[in-house]
Amino acid sequence: MTAANTPTTTLGKARRTALAVALLTGTALGGFAAGHLALAASDAAPAAQATQTAPAAPAVNAPSGAMMPDFADLVTRVKPAVVSITTKLDVRQTADEEGGPSMPFPMPFGMMPHGGQGHAVEARGSGFIVNANGTIVTNNHVVKDAKSVSVTLSDGTELPAKIVGRDPRTDLAVLKVSTPKPLPYIELGDSGKVRVGQWVVAMGNPFGLGGTVTAGIVSAEGRDIGSGPYDQFIQIDAPINQGNSGGPLFTQDGKVVGVNSAILSPTGGSVGIGFAIPSNLVKTVVAQLEATGHVTRGYLGVASQPLTEKMAKALNLKANEGALIASVNADGPAAKAGIQPGDVIQAVNGQNVTSPHDLAMDVAAAKPGTDAKLDILRNGDKQTVSVTLAEMPNDKVADAGSHAASKGKVGVALAPITPELRDRLDLPKNVKGAVVAEVQSGSPAEAAGIQQGDVIVGVGDKAVDGPEAAVKAIRAATKDEAGKNGALALRIIRDGQAAFVAVTLNEDGGANSAG
Repeated sequence: MTAANTPTTTLGKARRTALAVALLTGTALGGFAAGHLALAASDAAPAAQATQTAPAAPAVNAPSGAMMPDFADLVTRVKPAVVSITTKLDVRQTADEEGGPSMPFPMPFGMMPHGGQGHAVEARGSGFIVNANGTIVTNNHVVKDAKSVSVTLSDGTELPAKIVGRDPRTDLAVLKVSTPKPLPYIELGDSGKVRVGQWVVAMGNPFGLGGTVTAGIVSAEGRDIGSGPYDQFIQIDAPINQGNSGGPLFTQDGKVVGVNSAILSPTGGSVGIGFAIPSNLVKTVVAQLEATGHVTRGYLGVASQPLTEKMAKALNLKANEGALIASVNADGPAAKAGIQPGDVIQAVNGQNVTSPHDLAMDVAAAKPGTDAKLDILRNGDKQTVSVTLAEMPNDKVADAGSHAASKGKVGVALAPITPELRDRLDLPKNVKGAVVAEVQSGSPAEAAGIQQGDVIVGVGDKAVDGPEAAVKAIRAATKDEAGKNGALALRIIRDGQAAFVAVTLNEDGGANSAG
């Protein structure tokens, strides 16, 4: 059966959980510029030819007769495969309990729920059919916590829907409806071929107004909006509103290239900037949800952070590209392979890693049980480590006392981890280090963001087991090559999370007021 084209949908949760993206303000670009850009640049003429005029660079003209595209035929083909989704949910359910992407936005993209506190309410979103057998793709936040789900087809037919599977980490879900005859559907296209500036069309159920069409252009690719570890959104300027969540974003050839999931919304409403999950990611997730009801991903067992220029200096590294390992989970694949905090992963199976996001994407895409070759930097030396990846688990993972040591030039007073402090800071029994009892005002430590209650567990690549060891390691580090670079790397634990913090020093190891 010929696949129908899919429209883009607005980003937003179809429920009470706030999902409207509040990032930056901006205006939508709704038209096509028919003028031209004059690139008039000229080099200075030599003195001997000063009387001559340098030729102007040629103007770059827009195509003659450029017109706004007509989407009418395209919409006619696609519309039968786009559905409205109504979810009955209970407001007593808690939001974001699954540990999935927490969208930092004030409002969901679904229709605002109707009902009172503690009562079943309805929320509305969008979706699209991807198979004649009734398989439907939508956002996870549209159907999360659902007591029941129903789907309304473009002809008004209402059908009960079954949730086949949900993936909170990518905010995708698959539904299934049953009908006596095949349903019209649309195909998932290749989001890798999407180009910035091309026209795209979105279709969905904004504010409960089913079958609504909007159009715009792709304004950026690969956006990381901080909603989850696998962000690589297509940014679009098509108007997207509450209720568009889960709807398709499609190109002029009628192929779906994205699932709309969020909007940039300083006010809670649309300002013309939306974000869609790319179809190539959707294909992978939907295939697994259809087959098993869940998604299997590779698991390395590390927490990583960006390697900033300051941190690279603190670790005595020449380059600042890669994912800096802040902590290694005990008994995880990385620990078994010998990966250590302070290592910098620069490639996975030959694919360059420039950030923690790259590392998360590369590892998640690998099949559990397979070996991954990691190119790492350790103490400035390049190594290759082989790691057998596991399957990603479904769930994840202040004031201090006295007995302070001397503050020193970094500007912290350190205390041992007493049983009382261990309980107060909720530290595992195997954690060793020094508690930051006080941070000196105006010190390098304060400028770096060190806080009272942080636990220093390492200095550079060296672990410390108490205040004396920490002071000794800090003094040694400020005298070695790392200290000469003007920065000191402290590995801390705060609120159960490990991270490196770069402390900027003066040339003599003292405070740097600009740091």
